[in-house]
Amino acid sequence: MLRLLQVAVDGQVRVVAWDGESDAYIVEGVSSTYDLAMKAIAENKGFADYIATLGKGPAVDLAAAEREGRLGLPVAHPDPAHFIVAGTGLTHLGSADGRDKMHKAAQSTEKPTDSMRMFLMGVEGGKPKAGETGVQPEWFYKGDGSQLKATGEDLVSPAFALDGGEEPELAAIYMIGPDKMPYRLGFCLANEFSDHVTEKGNYLWLAHSKLRQASLGAELLVGELPQHVEGTSLIRRGEEVIFEKPFLSGEANMSHTIANLEHHNFKYDLFRRPGDLHVHFFGTATLSFSEGVKTEPGDQFEISAAPFKLTLVNRLAIAEEAPVTIRSL
Repeated sequence: MLRLLQVAVDGQVRVVAWDGESDAYIVEGVSSTYDLAMKAIAENKGFADYIATLGKGPAVDLAAAEREGRLGLPVAHPDPAHFIVAGTGLTHLGSADGRDKMHKAAQSTEKPTDSMRMFLMGVEGGKPKAGETGVQPEWFYKGDGSQLKATGEDLVSPAFALDGGEEPELAAIYMIGPDKMPYRLGFCLANEFSDHVTEKGNYLWLAHSKLRQASLGAELLVGELPQHVEGTSLIRRGEEVIFEKPFLSGEANMSHTIANLEHHNFKYDLFRRPGDLHVHFFGTATLSFSEGVKTEPGDQFEISAAPFKLTLVNRLAIAEEAPVTIRSL
């Protein structure tokens, strides 16, 4: 499967193509994955076909690039404000359990929580028949491209946050073409990173809890995602592994089809602005927070999953306090 990466080579970011097995090589004639996508759309070609028309550059040692911290985000926008970061929750089979436990304490009766009701709606109507529209999922906004971190970079939690916890997920990246059509560029590993303590305090604080940084794996997997994806979410504290658990993704493990999630994101004209990028997180059912883990600064999150070859690695850091003063003009 074709993978696209952005790698610093001799001090310059280059687009690298890799099949996951043989040598990776620089794609000549383009300055970035964004540039490559723009040109492929203009030529009405898929990535593989368009790259075949370009020059094949020097080989790149990805193992060395990973060791030396030269792997960047798989795609970036020249103006990060035009890179919209959003996602959907309660999309995976089993994903309601942790959320339901989190919010049940606020319920005075035994009726299902809103989280469980949303999850069950997805189970019943998230995989519609061809030509039909499925039920809409939970949706949240995380910010713009300035919130995205590459593998090896710190995930910085705000000073006011109550928690900084991992969410091992898959995400897809999209470009809006000149015709306002969304083009899926590919899939990548992701750490959606949220404040679960704030969310637990009140379900209506979910929107606040999601306004955090997030990280994307270096590989942009081009083409269709396998139906079954199985990975591992791991947290290291110094030399000790304090959490390790498998996570499942892919449509075989989801209550929604990816097409249904995509429809309900891009049905809004606001999200079909030519030239914009979007990253959409597809949700997870595995959280260390649900297992009672309290993360600390310096903890290292490691997310891996086949068919991705490279592990997504980030450390937790805490931002300095930055008081905000409002001035009236």
